[in-house]
Amino acid sequence: MDQPMAEIGVFGGSGFYQLLENVEEKVIHTPYGAPSDKLAFGKVGERKVAFLPRHGHGHMHPAHAINYRANLWAMKSVGVTRIIAPTAVGSLQPHIKPGDFVVCDQFVDRTNGRKDTFYDGPVTVHISTADPYCSELRDLAAEVAKGQDTTVHTSGTAVIIQGPRFSTRAESRWFSGMGWDVINMTQYPEVALARELEICYLNISLITDYDAGLEGTGIEPVTAEEVMRVFRDNNRRVRELIFKLIPRIPTERTQCSCDSALKSAVVS
Repeated sequence: MDQPMAEIGVFGGSGFYQLLENVEEKVIHTPYGAPSDKLAFGKVGERKVAFLPRHGHGHMHPAHAINYRANLWAMKSVGVTRIIAPTAVGSLQPHIKPGDFVVCDQFVDRTNGRKDTFYDGPVTVHISTADPYCSELRDLAAEVAKGQDTTVHTSGTAVIIQGPRFSTRAESRWFSGMGWDVINMTQYPEVALARELEICYLNISLITDYDAGLEGTGIEPVTAEEVMRVFRDNNRRVRELIFKLIPRIPTERTQCSCDSALKSAVVS
């Protein structure tokens, strides 16, 4: 590809199916099958952006059935080097409240059976996920979010569950007791696959609920209806953050190591 179609990619989460106006939509084919939807191409200022709703329009792909490899490969194939990935998440800690943002820096994978690598042989790769989220994008996002009327937590650990069911009360107590901050169904393997492609990956977690309810608080367990209601109500703030963040992203990647993630990962 002589000229990249986009440099920044955005994945839309639950209830977040459109970002840009005056877009050009394209069907992208990948070696891993079809992405969740067409990619929509447009601009934020002078920056070329590609948008993909990870669940597809109308939420037709549940979290456990998303073709994550196709989605990431599609972004890479059109020139994307940075991905902004907002997600709807549940809080596992009382100080992290519905409506807050969390800029995650760690994850715990509790999924099973998902296609989570591009390297099934003969090339063997052991990618490091010690620091899976892009440090430069995290710092920028936290700075921008603090300028909004939003409570932002500048770090946090996400536990990613398989879905499509929500947690039992016992599971939720376990996750909370481990000190993990938020719970979600889609951040993995998205973040790890981005790293294998040497793409910078930023998660912005929007708190929609308290999972199965926090012990001793009397808070009711999460419902799908409540998740969607809160996410729709707060979509404006998510979009505002993204539109303010994109122009501030440097054109060159000099402050993170995401673009050299494969350097010492290939076994030969």
